[in-house]
Amino acid sequence: MLQIEAAGKVPAAEVWKCRVLRNRNTRRFQNGLSTIVQQQRPVSLNAASVNIPPALSATVWSLSDAKAGNRRQADALAHALGQPFRGWTLQSRAPWQWLAPRRWPGAGHAFGEDFARALAAPPRLAIGCGRQAALATRLLRERGARSVQILDPRIATDHWDLVIAPEHDRLHGENVITLLGSLHPVDDLWLAAARRDFDSYSALPGPRTALLLGGASAHAHFDDAMYEGVLAQVESIVRSEGGSLMATTSRRTPAPVRQHLRERLSALPGVVWRGEDDGANPYAGLLGWADRIVCTADSVNMLSEAAATWAPVFVAGLDRVDGRPRRFLDSLLERGRIRPLDQTPDPYPVTPLRETARVAAKVQAQLRW
Repeated sequence: MLQIEAAGKVPAAEVWKCRVLRNRNTRRFQNGLSTIVQQQRPVSLNAASVNIPPALSATVWSLSDAKAGNRRQADALAHALGQPFRGWTLQSRAPWQWLAPRRWPGAGHAFGEDFARALAAPPRLAIGCGRQAALATRLLRERGARSVQILDPRIATDHWDLVIAPEHDRLHGENVITLLGSLHPVDDLWLAAARRDFDSYSALPGPRTALLLGGASAHAHFDDAMYEGVLAQVESIVRSEGGSLMATTSRRTPAPVRQHLRERLSALPGVVWRGEDDGANPYAGLLGWADRIVCTADSVNMLSEAAATWAPVFVAGLDRVDGRPRRFLDSLLERGRIRPLDQTPDPYPVTPLRETARVAAKVQAQLRW
């Protein structure tokens, strides 16, 4: 799929049979991760319906698979570089979906004929996130694009101009840029926009506690007892303070926990979001208005964005996370940016963790962009 952010006329020679998303300028939130403003109905791209200046139409491509977290990181870097960009959602075919980013014969057709044709007119810069995108950015580099790959591609990094990897991956190399956590758009302007879009939350009694519930994963070993403990503790905090609760869940949050969340906490002042049946995810509004954030320990992306706010962050389930995500949590604890939920959730001095602008500056400097 192709996202276009520009205006002007596309020469017929540059028109490809792609699937695109029309930008309707309405904010959309999905699982707390997507703030790209899009209508999800795909339409055909043609010269009559899309206007883009030729000089800008292919400056930057942002490529990722269907995972919202990967798309968010690639788009965040593209935005931070300050260039118009096209966003591709890649759907690879077998056998490349298993082999990516390794380059096997016929890899140019791994993502379908639309992308294969698009390779003939590569952008100046290709930004990818995730293993599938790593093959796409590798192919584009072979055709003259500069390439930046986000996350460890699990093969030699010299297939890309730059690789951006979180510190907890322990990836090193001359062309490797490391960061603490993940890339994201959260900064003061983003938070101000969130408060504007959810201005009704200003009427909620303070202190406002935002609850971000994730779910179990290969490195996060959560069970019903852990969720029950988190909900009980948050309920006790809000009731004792006379404040309000703003809660949201993720795709990994078990259905019974979503239901119990509403049953247990709906009597408190605030908002509880359990899924799409409750309307648009108010995730951005929660970050924008929170006086305190309580977050489960499973998601590096979710924790990185919570840590980018000015609110104290209290993390539940720290002792149930292992592997690389655990190293990330330890780094945040050492820096004093997060605290365990089992401590008294009192305010503490906060310096927001924001790596996107720094990483974008390094990309510009190293690529002489």
